[in-house]
Amino acid sequence: MEISGEMMGCKSKISVVMAKPNEIQGLMEAFDGCCGVFHTSSFADPAGLSGYSKSMAEMEGKGSENVMKACARTPSVKHCVLTSSLLACIWRDNSQYEFPPLVNHNCWSNESLCVDKKLWYALGKLKAEKVAWKIAEEMSLNLTTICPGLITGHEFSYRNPTATIAYLKGAQEMYANGLLATVDVRRLAEAHVSVFEAMKTTTAFGRYICFDRIIQCEDEAEKLADEIGIPRNKISGNSSDYVFPNCFELSNKKLANLVSRTLRSCYGES
Repeated sequence: MEISGEMMGCKSKISVVMAKPNEIQGLMEAFDGCCGVFHTSSFADPAGLSGYSKSMAEMEGKGSENVMKACARTPSVKHCVLTSSLLACIWRDNSQYEFPPLVNHNCWSNESLCVDKKLWYALGKLKAEKVAWKIAEEMSLNLTTICPGLITGHEFSYRNPTATIAYLKGAQEMYANGLLATVDVRRLAEAHVSVFEAMKTTTAFGRYICFDRIIQCEDEAEKLADEIGIPRNKISGNSSDYVFPNCFELSNKKLANLVSRTLRSCYGES
């Protein structure tokens, strides 16, 4: 573990500490004194060439395991919020089962399907979240997870191209099934705060799907493509005339209800 010099010389209560995700002891030292941990892991290809690979998915799973163990072993840490992904919910094998149309926090992606389709980003988030819940149960860690759609916002995709491009692998299928959703990074940050605050009173638990827009038509697909700088057909395919029937319905009702309760409590409303 080492203290970063980024914040030195400025009047701030924020300190930056760096620790290696493969060293549990270093993570514990970094977490010491903190009452909560937000694990917002996002691995990037340092060369900027290969995108998100299968090996990175394995690294993300192992990193999540180490962070959860470090949280559970650090006495000051009482709560942990893991940023997973909507992709950990939507990639299910419907060749063997007929799923109900509602996709919510109870839904899990199929690991074998992610491997078969080479959806490495989805696989990484799925592995990371599953191992987090396993450790939380075994070590009595108070954990919640947030599963956001594609994260957007001012210049976000340009600053985080690996995650954006990796998320959109399989975009045409997601779009056709009504499962391509996005969330503004500021809205996602607010959701994290709401969930964390609610954990203190045990009113937040389990998983939360987070999105503020579902891409459902050509105009919306074109707008999203312009935002992130890719051709529209990478999202909606080559046909602009054919309208796909939406097979599924995404629900973020659990998070919406939590945020609503949080706002009411802030204003002293019952």
